[in-house]
Amino acid sequence: MTNQSEGKPKRALRGRAGRMQGGRGSGRASTGAVRLWGRHAVEAALLNPERNHRKLWATREGVAALSGELPADFKVEWAQGADLARLVAHDAPHQGLVLECDALEDVYLGDVLHGDPARPLIVLDQVTDPHNVGAILRSAAAFNACAILTQDRHAPPESGTVAKSASGALEIVPWVRVVNLARALEEVAEAGYWRIGLAGQAEATLAEALPSGPVALVLGAEGDGMRHNITQHCDALARLPISEAMESLNVSNAAAVALYATAMRVL
Repeated sequence: MTNQSEGKPKRALRGRAGRMQGGRGSGRASTGAVRLWGRHAVEAALLNPERNHRKLWATREGVAALSGELPADFKVEWAQGADLARLVAHDAPHQGLVLECDALEDVYLGDVLHGDPARPLIVLDQVTDPHNVGAILRSAAAFNACAILTQDRHAPPESGTVAKSASGALEIVPWVRVVNLARALEEVAEAGYWRIGLAGQAEATLAEALPSGPVALVLGAEGDGMRHNITQHCDALARLPISEAMESLNVSNAAAVALYATAMRVL
């Protein structure tokens, strides 16, 4: 593997992939696996000790762009860009790297509720667009959120689209999936979190509603917003003070602004 930065040591990437062969043309991962693409998503997965890697298809330029070195025994199936395009979603920017790996292990809510007042929890109510969830994961990593929490049935599955939009954050931020989101919010409150639902019609601004302790920021789907039952499980509703020229923000943008505001509060 070539080093594009002279004198700068590369990190050692992990890897447990088998010999690369077959699988072309399907555009889907094999059963029980996810297929990731793009440099940041693939590199983060290779560095994640919790990932079991199955197959790596790559161009030589794609591997050369990695900031770490693959183990000497890590088998790569070299391919052309057009070959890789058939392994991923339509027109997905694979950047010369496609990794098939096992899905991440389940994360339980009790494992992430540590009560650190500086680390908010992001709760998503029926946000189904994988690009939005990926972008929210990226912001959650940037602002040191403890996790994101979604309902299992009304959220996108772990996928290459989520991972690409998350730019590596899928491997960093715990993603808790639950059957009953309202019941999970009750557990969040019992752990000492103040649950703030973002709603455009709320009287208080987020800055006014933010406490000094642990916070759970609850966001609903674009258009419909939070469901009534989820709103009833919030301790307060708050709005972002945006201009009247715009009705609302994209949910991923709203999450980023809310996370920034939470990070800037005085504890």
